[in-house]
Amino acid sequence: MKVLVINCGSSSLKYQLMDMETEVVIAKGNCERIGMLNGSISYQAGNNEKIIVTLDIPNHKEALTLILDKLIDSNTGVINSLEEIEAVGHRVVHGGEKFTSSVIITDDVIQDIECCCKLAPLHNPANLMGINACKKLIPNAKMAAIFDTAFHQTMPEKAYIYGIPYKYYEKYAVRRYGFHGTSHKYVSRRAAQILGKDISSSKIIVCHLGNGSSICAVKDGKSIDTSMGFTPLEGLIMGTRSGDIDPAILQYIAEIEQINIDEVVDILNKHSGVKGISDLSSDFRDLVDSAEMGNELAELALDAYAYRVGKYIGSYVAVMGGVDAIVFTAGIGEKDADTRIRIFEYIKYLGISINNETIRTRGKEAILSTPDSNVCVMTIPTEEELTIARETRDLFL
Repeated sequence: MKVLVINCGSSSLKYQLMDMETEVVIAKGNCERIGMLNGSISYQAGNNEKIIVTLDIPNHKEALTLILDKLIDSNTGVINSLEEIEAVGHRVVHGGEKFTSSVIITDDVIQDIECCCKLAPLHNPANLMGINACKKLIPNAKMAAIFDTAFHQTMPEKAYIYGIPYKYYEKYAVRRYGFHGTSHKYVSRRAAQILGKDISSSKIIVCHLGNGSSICAVKDGKSIDTSMGFTPLEGLIMGTRSGDIDPAILQYIAEIEQINIDEVVDILNKHSGVKGISDLSSDFRDLVDSAEMGNELAELALDAYAYRVGKYIGSYVAVMGGVDAIVFTAGIGEKDADTRIRIFEYIKYLGISINNETIRTRGKEAILSTPDSNVCVMTIPTEEELTIARETRDLFL
C-alpha cells in the first residue's frame, strides 16, 4: 500500500509518499507561502537531489495539484498513476473530545472537524483545506484523519480540568487537550523498545522540544498529563510563545498598553518565549552564540527555558510515581546538546549522570546518560509522518 501523508498549515503543505510494505519514503517535500507572493515547492524522490521551484501558489488545491504532478512526472515521478495512491493520511491538529483515535474520513467526520475549528482557528481550517483538495483531485483514494489531540484523551479528568467554573467545561469544552500527540506516541513506544520494556508497564517522559515545545507523561503507554493545554500556548516557554503565565497579566498589559485582548494574545503567541526574553531571536543557535559572547538576556532566555523543562519533568516524575526514561525529541531535543546539558542540571538529582561520549549526538538515537544512572536519558528523532502513515494503513487493512 502506498500512503500519501499530508500536513497542511495556513500557508504551507508538507507531504510524504510512503510504501507501507517497506515503510520507505518514496518522495517528500513541501509547499511554502501558499496564497502569498514568492511561494515555492520542494520535491525529493528517494535519495535524489532535492528540487526547489519558486512560483506563486494561490491556494492549497493548487499546491496539491503541483505535488501530484511531480509524483507522476515522466522525468522525476515515482509512480505511474495517481491510482497507485491507495490512501491519504491527514494530520488534523484538534479533534476535541469527539475523536479519541484516528478515523476514516467521512462527510460526518468532516463536519465534526469543522466544529472543532473554534478550538484551533489557525490549524483546523487549513487541515480541512487539504482534505477537501484531496477529495477533488484524488477522489478514489481512501482518507484518514490523525489527530494531534487524540493521544492525550486518556488523561484523567483531574489532569485536564481547569480551576474555573465547571460550567465552562460543560458548555464550551474548556479543558486541557494537549498537542504533539503523534510525536509523543511514537517516541514513547520507541523508547520502550530500546529499554526492552513492555510499554504497558512503563513510565516515560517525552520532551518534544522545538519552536513549539511540549512534555508528556506517558504511563503504561498512555498519556496521563501534558504541558500544552486548551491551546498550544500553555506550558513551556517556547520559541515565540510565552507558555504558562498569570492570566491577570493579559488584562494588565491590555490596560497599560491600551490594546485589546486579541493583540495581547498575539504578543503571547508570536513575540514572547525565548525571543521575547532575549529581545533577539527564537533560534536557539543564535541564542547560544550570543550568550557565549556575553549577552545576558540570551543567557537568561536559555536558562529560563531549561529551568521550565526541568520543572515539568520533576512534576511528571511525581504524578507517575517514578520514571524509567526521559526522552528528548524534535529539533532542539534531537540536535541542541547545549540546551540538553542545561536541562541535565535540573534533573541530575534523579541519579542521572551525563555520558560525555554521546551527549553531543545530533539527529539520531542515542543514550545520553551513563550505564549506572538510575534513569535512562535518550534522544530519539520523532517520526510523526511515519506514525500518520502507519495509522492510516491500519485503518484500511
